[in-house]
Amino acid sequence: MEIKVCGPGCASCEQAQKTVEAALVAKGVEATVTKVTDFQEIAQLGIFSTPAVVIDGEVKCVGRAPNQKEVEGWLG
Repeated sequence: MEIKVCGPGCASCEQAQKTVEAALVAKGVEATVTKVTDFQEIAQLGIFSTPAVVIDGEVKCVGRAPNQKEVEGWLG
């Protein structure tokens, strides 16, 4: 599983990454978490508001940091 946390590194982006990591631990799921800060790469994903979370190429959340329960649901 590949997870991308997209954003420039603002407080909301940092929160999104921490939430994703906590959800992975809670669910016992292994994944590669990548931080994407390049705006061109983010735009190529179809994202124009950050933070955003992308799991295996599917955009799950845009413009806000998700809560842990949401992320756990996305993980299955």
